[in-house]
Amino acid sequence: MSIQQWPEHERPRERLINQGADSLSDAELLAIFLRTGLPGKSAVDLARDIILKFGNLRALNRISLKDWNSVPGLGAAKYAQLQACLEMARRCLGDELRHEARDEPPAISDPDRFVRFARAQIGLSDVEQFLVLALNNQLRMVAHKVLFTGTVNKTAVFPREVLRFAIEHQASRIMVAHNHPSNLCTPSAADDQLTLTLNSALALVDIELVDHLVVGQTTAYSYRQQGRAPYQR
Repeated sequence: MSIQQWPEHERPRERLINQGADSLSDAELLAIFLRTGLPGKSAVDLARDIILKFGNLRALNRISLKDWNSVPGLGAAKYAQLQACLEMARRCLGDELRHEARDEPPAISDPDRFVRFARAQIGLSDVEQFLVLALNNQLRMVAHKVLFTGTVNKTAVFPREVLRFAIEHQASRIMVAHNHPSNLCTPSAADDQLTLTLNSALALVDIELVDHLVVGQTTAYSYRQQGRAPYQR
């Protein structure tokens, strides 16, 4: 039975409109994106197949075109639409930080916002990436960029490029983040040394290193929150 033959109150699109997107399951949300299924298989059935094959919705953020095409009924056009949706979500998170309307600054007092943003930008990458956020005096983000990309377990970071990015955007403060594809976010000795080096280099030009985050798919570690050097309590 196609979705159009379902009772109206059970159809995902109508339920989303009447009850909100959070009332839908992962498969139902993906079915709305897919729009159509296959002969003998509804869009919800196809969505369930996709989630079963790749594990969860989060996995779609890192799926290749080859893997996507391995599911009957999918192709390059849908893949392009998926990537566009994911990129819009990432940019929406960036705009939320840049244009935050609240009076209090979304900064150290609210680190979860930065964790969500960093995870959305780099947390699902299969390789290590190094993200830099330029902040103004009120700790609002004015620019962000993935400056370095490495391998599955390391990336080379050049402090002079971080410093150049900060000066280019007239940042008063900087926050950096990198991901661990393993989802194990305990910093390494190399991460510790990099944090100390960046902190010293930025201090020479009176720019504060607000925090260094290590993020994974579902976990995160904050140097500042944990009181790790150079933020010893």
